[in-house]
Amino acid sequence: MNPHTADVVVVGGGVVGLSLAYQLASQGVDLVVVDQGPLGRGSSWAGAGMLAPPCALPPTDPLEVLRDLSVRLHADWALALREQTGIDTGYRKCGGIEVALTEAEAAELEEMRGRWHAAGIRFESMAGADLARLESGLTSGILAAVHFPEKAQIRNPWHVRALVSAVSARGVRLLPGCAVRSLVMSGERLVAVETEAGLIACGQAVICAGAWSERVLAGVGVTVSTPPVKGQIVLLDAGGLAPGRIVEHGSQYLVPRQDGRVLVGSTEEHAGFDVRTTAVAIQELLDEALRLYPDLEKATVETAWAGLRPGSMDALPYLGAVPQRPGLFVATGHLRAGLQLSPGTAVVMADLLMGRTPRIDLHPFRIEREPERQAPLFRS
Repeated sequence: MNPHTADVVVVGGGVVGLSLAYQLASQGVDLVVVDQGPLGRGSSWAGAGMLAPPCALPPTDPLEVLRDLSVRLHADWALALREQTGIDTGYRKCGGIEVALTEAEAAELEEMRGRWHAAGIRFESMAGADLARLESGLTSGILAAVHFPEKAQIRNPWHVRALVSAVSARGVRLLPGCAVRSLVMSGERLVAVETEAGLIACGQAVICAGAWSERVLAGVGVTVSTPPVKGQIVLLDAGGLAPGRIVEHGSQYLVPRQDGRVLVGSTEEHAGFDVRTTAVAIQELLDEALRLYPDLEKATVETAWAGLRPGSMDALPYLGAVPQRPGLFVATGHLRAGLQLSPGTAVVMADLLMGRTPRIDLHPFRIEREPERQAPLFRS
């Protein structure tokens, strides 16, 4: 194996890049994963790991098609990764509750019920004593709630560690702390990736560099918008006070872990590449946690952190070949849903790279699209 050549170079060692490497390596592809920092320690590490419930009926919205494929794969991947590496990814169906605290939010929840029903998603409306029996610690100020028994979660750091272990065992060369200097073209065709560790000649390269993808692609005259969207999270040690299920209120949430910890998230901030936590954001998250689940006032604050999610023009990721740049591909712009969408992204991109017809239509995800779509079924 020549250290200076590869079939495929994956630029970006977050959960999307590692998942793609995992899928390609299982098919005998010789590949290298390069990342400017530690593997999987960006937004992949920082998120909460919520997974939407599956659809019983075939979805039609492109994002929901990709999401449904991914959430079905997550269970299989969790089992396979544990068997291959001995690492538990923390996958479990814990269930989830979406709540409304105002009349406007209750009306929005009512509208979403119709869409969830049309998609064949299992849910039940909850109120009063029924809701209290399900989650006794929830605030009494809830006007409406919906329970999703098939909502699941995964522990991001565990999942990333399992992927790193699995791809290493399959011979994938990993280059953390190795920034990409340029994409090398012969005419319009990609022929190599220049890194701080040297030149890697390759037939194909996939840009999975998250919020940094825009910078990488700009070097070869490709314009794609992946603005960093900062998200801050607080980790509480709640012991026996934690809710039993995920609790969501708008874009904010409580995600309980089995060890008694609770993730409280998350903000959406346009602050460039600044990953510092701020007092005002942390206070807002703590206020929300106590408003939703008053017993958490007895929890202790363990830590807080921030991650930079890669945005896009319309909250759809960019997946596919780069037009007029043979050999160059993108898989980025997943915003809040990188971990959730990573298995589906990996299998469809592997199909494309291996010359097969992808199992879902990638046309809506092309980088040259015009943004036009409805709101998603789940916020991620």
